[in-house]
Amino acid sequence: MAPEKNSYAAAGVDTEAGDLAVELMKGAVARTHNENVFGGQGGFAGMIDASELRNYKRPLLATSTDGVGTKVAIAQAMDVHDTIGQDLVGMVVDDIVVVGAKPLLMTDYIACGQVNPQKIADIVRGVAEACALIDTPLLGGETAEHPGLMGPDDYDVAGAATGVVEADQVLGAGRVQVGDRLVALAASGLHSNGYSLVRHIVKQQGWDWDQEIPEFGRALGMELLEPTRLYTKVCLEMLQKFGATQFHALSHITGGGLGANISRVLPAGVAAMVNRGSWEVPAVFSVLAEAGGHDCVDLEDTWNLGVGMVAVVSPTIADEVISMSQDAGIPAWDLGEVVPDAEPAAEEGARRVQGAKGVNAGAAVLHGAYRLS
Repeated sequence: MAPEKNSYAAAGVDTEAGDLAVELMKGAVARTHNENVFGGQGGFAGMIDASELRNYKRPLLATSTDGVGTKVAIAQAMDVHDTIGQDLVGMVVDDIVVVGAKPLLMTDYIACGQVNPQKIADIVRGVAEACALIDTPLLGGETAEHPGLMGPDDYDVAGAATGVVEADQVLGAGRVQVGDRLVALAASGLHSNGYSLVRHIVKQQGWDWDQEIPEFGRALGMELLEPTRLYTKVCLEMLQKFGATQFHALSHITGGGLGANISRVLPAGVAAMVNRGSWEVPAVFSVLAEAGGHDCVDLEDTWNLGVGMVAVVSPTIADEVISMSQDAGIPAWDLGEVVPDAEPAAEEGARRVQGAKGVNAGAAVLHGAYRLS
């Protein structure tokens, strides 16, 4: 029997569909390219002109990689694929800005069971549009078909970014002092964490993704696909204005919630007193919590509960940091303060969190009562 001429296609890999996907996404990717991008698209590797690093006294490169977890399952169920790209950018680039780094480039990777050119282009367009918002070139990517390993409609996404920070401007625990204020920058929703629990609750309730939820004012699935808010641009503006001597640390509130992530950026010997009553928990959290038979305290290690980024700053600039965030369209407020550590947590209902991710760090004490929307 003669072998098939196109044996790769017979195995389930369609290179022509992949080429069409590239054509559909080229314009969106090109719009992310700034004057530092060297060469065009289509090469084996993307390049940037790094000459600006000569202006740094001691440039440090920062890197991060991440995905968006099981949020992709909701995108697939809703057949909406142009929002999770921003989630991917936020999860990656806003980890880099935590050390004070300016992102220089981003790359993405999409694995799928079968290439649907329009679907892949929608995903990448979302990545590219988010990159453009923070002036970060989307320098390269890869789409891989995995027939037999993934279903035809399945896909997953991952991304990586590289940034640069001047060594004497690195943010972190070493700069945090007793008396510093915690400034919360509001989340846009669930962002990209805790979706396994979300999906469990939705399944348990027998809800449909397209059913209207009165508290949301839109379909359940669209509420849950609300893209992750991007903090990089405003945080870099704050750092540039105040410098690391006043703008001390940032905590990106992702997996692990408020307590664990704030603890990671504190030195041993101090505690961040986080006032649960300083903001109103958005409806997406309270509705899901009630449906799952939980209260917000149960979930503060799983969801962000409305806080996407926390800045630890000198008390002399706290009000200005709040104003800068609000001027950028991101609600912000005073979340609490840094105090000398004292065990145990001081009041009934307070929780002490310390040592997340294996870091020998300070403590975060979450106290007070949540206010629900």
